[in-house]
Amino acid sequence: MANNPENYLIAGNDEHGINPPTLGKRTPLMPYINRQIYENEWNFAVKNAFLADCLRIGFFIFDVKPNRQDASVSSRVTLVNRAQPSCVITFGYNAFGDPNAFSSPNGVEVFYSPLNVYAQRSQALSSAVYNEILNATSLNGRGIKTLDVGMLSNVRTVATLIEAGFMTNFNEAKLMLDPDHINTVGRATCKGVCNYFNVEYTPIDEMNFPTLRVGSRGRFVRYLQFVLKTEGYVLGSVDGIFGTNTQNAVKAFQQANGLTDDGIVGRNTWYKLNNLYPTARVLKKGSYGAEVKYLQQKLYSFLYPVGTIDGIFGTNTERAVKQFQQENGLTPDGIVGNNTWDYLMDRANSRPLPTPTQNNNSEDNFIENKAID
Repeated sequence: MANNPENYLIAGNDEHGINPPTLGKRTPLMPYINRQIYENEWNFAVKNAFLADCLRIGFFIFDVKPNRQDASVSSRVTLVNRAQPSCVITFGYNAFGDPNAFSSPNGVEVFYSPLNVYAQRSQALSSAVYNEILNATSLNGRGIKTLDVGMLSNVRTVATLIEAGFMTNFNEAKLMLDPDHINTVGRATCKGVCNYFNVEYTPIDEMNFPTLRVGSRGRFVRYLQFVLKTEGYVLGSVDGIFGTNTQNAVKAFQQANGLTDDGIVGRNTWYKLNNLYPTARVLKKGSYGAEVKYLQQKLYSFLYPVGTIDGIFGTNTERAVKQFQQENGLTPDGIVGNNTWDYLMDRANSRPLPTPTQNNNSEDNFIENKAID
């Protein structure tokens, strides 16, 4: 018999910061969009995807570092030990060689510390999440390894660190911005946690979401509140109580997505919140909502500049769509229909390096970038 997820408190931790950015933790300059991607852009996003999925399943959660600023390891260790979670998952992204040049090392690694008081359990958790990430993605598996850093060795709970790619690998650098990859890794990690604790995992597209309104309580309200909060809607604390603040946030979300703004979370609102079928809608200039935001995120992860990612299909988004269509042999009409969606679902159609890289770094004498603690 499966265990009750409400018996467990799951902690999520994202390494480094972006406000201001932690020194050195970023990709080489990305062509076309002419900027570097900060490691915390990935770490923070995938942590939130993971914690949201944990709430959806019914776990209680503890966000070790909810703000975008970096925080010392000692302060985060103290917070974890004070909260006494059932486990803590830390998210990072790897690097190799010259931080200003792309190189070939790639893949996912998961770490635990033999100095952790629950070392064997930490190894078992690491194995569970590693296997699920490999099952859910096309990433190269680099193995489960040991690492003696504070967030693994000094916390008094089961602990693992996931690095699901390399910032210095061009293709995996692009994945740091891909909403599908972010959600896939976050949900795979949650499934791994479920496997470790013997909790039943239900995929998001198979879950029966209840109708919620003022007065509703419980796990789905906590999940709703967390998703709204990560989307930028102000609603107060994630407490599982559907009150006026939550209702106002729901109404604002509904208005931004062309839904009836009645503050009731039914089937259509859940579809938009979970972004379950974004490719089912034809998008063009003037469209708005969750599907447009998803389109903008996909284009940007393919290195097509879209301007502000705001869920509004304006001139910059139309220009990016036309560029993508033209470069992939599609009619450049700026309308995102079935054919354009199909091409956007294949990462082979993302922009390549403008010229072949001259960096011939190999993995001989490989030393990972582990200055995280």
